[in-house]
Amino acid sequence: MRLVRGRETQQGPPRSAEIRRESPRSARSGGRFLVAVVVAGVLSACGADGSADTGPTESIASGVATSLRIVVTPDEGISPARLTLTCDPAGGDHPQAQQACEALDAAGAAVFEPVPADRACTQVYGGPQVATVLGTYDGAAVEATFNRTNGCEIDRWEQLGATFFDVPML
Repeated sequence: MRLVRGRETQQGPPRSAEIRRESPRSARSGGRFLVAVVVAGVLSACGADGSADTGPTESIASGVATSLRIVVTPDEGISPARLTLTCDPAGGDHPQAQQACEALDAAGAAVFEPVPADRACTQVYGGPQVATVLGTYDGAAVEATFNRTNGCEIDRWEQLGATFFDVPML
């Protein structure tokens, strides 16, 4: 027995054109919800214990449309570098703030979107570097992790470039 356009028949196995499949709910929209929940939890926990050591969660400049904390780990076992970056005007403790802001503006907000889970990526290893960016870009909250584990992730990294992450490629 098989199902053909909503009715059962007694014929042989189904032909692929006759099978009607319901598409599953998009994993990407579920992923966005999860990211939003994680961001809300991280932001609500910032400074909640009242300690003086703010580490990577130190406050971001208020009133600036683009204000980011960048934490870059160049390799396993190496302490991460922590940078702050503000744009319009360029500032923070980033050593090349103006160039980093220009790279960010050229890449745009889409660079903060994760690579879709269903995207086919080349399996090329670009290096051990990992970076986390947290703050606001053009007034919108962003949180993104960048790495160089495959072709898609390398592309995201290179859209911002070595100047933005202020890390030499090993």
